Amino acid sequence: MSARAVLVGAVALLAAAPAARADGDPASDYLLSQRTFIPSDAGVPTAYQKQLNQIVSSAKAGGYEIRVALISSPYDLGSVTVLNRKPKEYARFLGQELTFVYRGRLLVVMPNGFGFARTGRPVPSEQAVVDRLPPPGKGGAALASAATTGVARLAANSGVVVPLPPLNGDTSNPSQNYDRLLILAVTALAIAGIVAVRLLRRRRARTA
Repeated sequence: MSARAVLVGAVALLAAAPAARADGDPASDYLLSQRTFIPSDAGVPTAYQKQLNQIVSSAKAGGYEIRVALISSPYDLGSVTVLNRKPKEYARFLGQELTFVYRGRLLVVMPNGFGFARTGRPVPSEQAVVDRLPPPGKGGAALASAATTGVARLAANSGVVVPLPPLNGDTSNPSQNYDRLLILAVTALAIAGIVAVRLLRRRRARTA
């Protein structure tokens, strides 16, 4: 087989891969190998990401395994945006998507509440635990903090006491940092442009 044929075949396989995931659900892909799904657009500060990942790892070490998905906007749901602000329904949907690799506990956190499922099925006793928590509200820090508290409460309900990890690191919104960098970059380009125009004018004035 020629190298050209191999290349064509590889391209065809890559093109077919997205079609196999007709649901277009980002969390179902990510949670196949990771314990938490923290979308980049959610604006979760680094410190809150670390805190959530740490408590999920500590809970697993204590015998309470769980995976967590943060959903901050319809965009995080891919093509299943109809389940936005429906954490319980989405938890069941996402749990079913993961069953061929992961059949354990799953916690979904949206701004308006929580959803819990296991193997794509609701578990009323554990859903009741997170239903007693206040809705997280908007914002990446609020979502991650609510998820961290939810994991701690769920683990404790099963007899696994996991202390809340401290917040270590940057607690600012990553998107705000990005905006600042973007403003600085645009300002720098504008200044460079002004300097370049002035230099060009000087050169023309000298040669005139």
